Amino acid sequence: MTQDSNISSEENNTASTSSTEDMSSFASGIKTEDTETGSDTEFVLNDQIEERCPITYEAHRSDVSYGEFTHGTYYSTTCEMDRGYSILLPSDYSEDKKYPVLYLLHGIFGDEYSFSGDGSNKIKEIVGNMAADDLIQETIIVCPNMYAAKDPNQKPAFDNESCLPYDNFINDLVTDLMPHIESSYSVLTGRENTYLAGFSMGGRETIYITLKRPELFGYVCAISSAPGVVPTKDKFMTHDGQMAESEMRFAEDAVTPDVFIVCCGTRDSVVGTYPKQYHELLEANGADHIWYEITGADHDNNAIKSGLFNLFKQIAYEKSRN
Repeated sequence: MTQDSNISSEENNTASTSSTEDMSSFASGIKTEDTETGSDTEFVLNDQIEERCPITYEAHRSDVSYGEFTHGTYYSTTCEMDRGYSILLPSDYSEDKKYPVLYLLHGIFGDEYSFSGDGSNKIKEIVGNMAADDLIQETIIVCPNMYAAKDPNQKPAFDNESCLPYDNFINDLVTDLMPHIESSYSVLTGRENTYLAGFSMGGRETIYITLKRPELFGYVCAISSAPGVVPTKDKFMTHDGQMAESEMRFAEDAVTPDVFIVCCGTRDSVVGTYPKQYHELLEANGADHIWYEITGADHDNNAIKSGLFNLFKQIAYEKSRN
């Protein structure tokens, strides 16, 4: 995915950016109507990917009690300042129980409120409904501010210097946020209880973090991942890249995730075919993962719902066999 090996500009450079484009869609997805809803037939637990989140798991059910997002802060030695996060605790959260944790990363121009402030992604419903049906354990979801800058005045933009704090988030996550969550909440530790997912820029960093620290996360999903893991040029900027194409793999002796999903909508108007190129590089370099496309989905909440549902479905299936 270097500039010499890029796909054609017609394929890669989708709709051009205008000064009036809604940047919030880069952070938490375009707010599209779900014209191709998931199946409403009986759910079957298996290891098969379902392109659409089934209706029964994204619906708000009257017989299920859902958790609510709250906000917390921690001191980041990486950024040398206090930083915030939104956190979704189960409705009956108790210090007498212990819970697995999903770290969920927003897109460019976002912050810790990007997911918690957008009900169209159905995060509360998906995790709440699947737990209510005893498919998964009740799960804590942490939505951090992924822009790990030391300078409080630095802001994200479409240039490499402005994007470096996103690449620095791996240090803030591992050194500061995860220890804070594990000491402040009643969580199950260990990779089998620690999950990572991200959308757009968050998907890019999910891939990068997973390849760099695969021993930390048992279950991973990168949704509609933005370009920049490897060097390339897209419609927004030229990306220096976090690693060479040949480095986009796990180390030979690495403990790798039990499940590593990469997915994207077939009509993504923001990242185009970059997620598919990541899949092709991972495949060529022998990095085990699951790849699938969501027919008709854009850079939107339909892709997010699909990715999160399939991540939890894979968790449910893998743990049902243990």
